[in-house]
Amino acid sequence: MTKFPISEVIDILELESKYWEAPVEELVRIQKNNPFLVLITTIVSLRTKDEVTIEICKKLYPKLSSPKDILNLTVEDVEKLIYPTGFYKNKAKQIYDICYSLINDYNCIVPDKIEELIKFKGVGRKTANLVLAEGYNIPAMCVDVHVDRISNRFGYIRTNNPDQTEMRLRKKLPKQYWNRYNQVLVALGQKICRPVSPKCSECPVRDYCRKVGVKQHR
Repeated sequence: MTKFPISEVIDILELESKYWEAPVEELVRIQKNNPFLVLITTIVSLRTKDEVTIEICKKLYPKLSSPKDILNLTVEDVEKLIYPTGFYKNKAKQIYDICYSLINDYNCIVPDKIEELIKFKGVGRKTANLVLAEGYNIPAMCVDVHVDRISNRFGYIRTNNPDQTEMRLRKKLPKQYWNRYNQVLVALGQKICRPVSPKCSECPVRDYCRKVGVKQHR
């Protein structure tokens, strides 16, 4: 089997994704490379479509742009601000607790280490990696459902779950591509490479993709 041309694929996707208007692009833009906003937004976005998350964040950011803003809010206030995201009551409590932890334990500065970030209740490796990548521009291998699915569909790796995918990509993917990889694959997954019946005829890297596991495509 020939070597998968990952660098060429990433370059093509980075160029083409600018024209797709994928929700992830807007989400990254409004977060303004702010680690706190990236952290809070990632919590809000869990099991919620990016289009919904974007609208929620537009009303949330003016009220909660730094951890200290939580001093002016109750948990019920946060619930109202992040509704109708899924599990909004649990997420509101989580956001509330994280803000107070940042105030009391971190001098209002979001940690830039995975080991510290995952100490916050409900923050896993995906969220921690995204904070490093989008908030601090530190190379980090953030793996969500899109990255997991498409990396395997490409035939670039063979793994069984997102945790395995992260560790495999850390070993195989050159670090210079880590941050770019997540964003372009999420955009590809949102607009073209759907879980079921992907739009292969519209994919700019279809000639490279091995279509592993794809039984039907458009």
